[in-house]
Amino acid sequence: MSEQPSRLDMLRFLERVQASDLERTRRWIADEERRQQERQRGIQARPPAPDWLLEVGLNRDAPPVYIHAGDCWNAGKRSKGISRDEALRALAGGVKACGACRPDTALGYLDG
Repeated sequence: MSEQPSRLDMLRFLERVQASDLERTRRWIADEERRQQERQRGIQARPPAPDWLLEVGLNRDAPPVYIHAGDCWNAGKRSKGISRDEALRALAGGVKACGACRPDTALGYLDG
């Protein structure tokens, strides 16, 4: 028959297990803090959203489809940021204004 471990031996074993668990938890905390810092740096380094968007057609040769305000919910994935002057020129050139965000109104553009 083998001898049973003493209560003190069992407590020391428990202490080693808990110390290992605590170290692992501290590593997880440090990893999460690092991820949060990286996320925050990414947010701060993100360029500002454009004021105006030009939505282009389905292929590269297609003419532009719409002008949108920069925060328009209806802007498609094929949109790129443009300046105020470019937006005004596009509207004057016949590109339609989005009916949801009405960039022509925001730009003060009146149909000529």
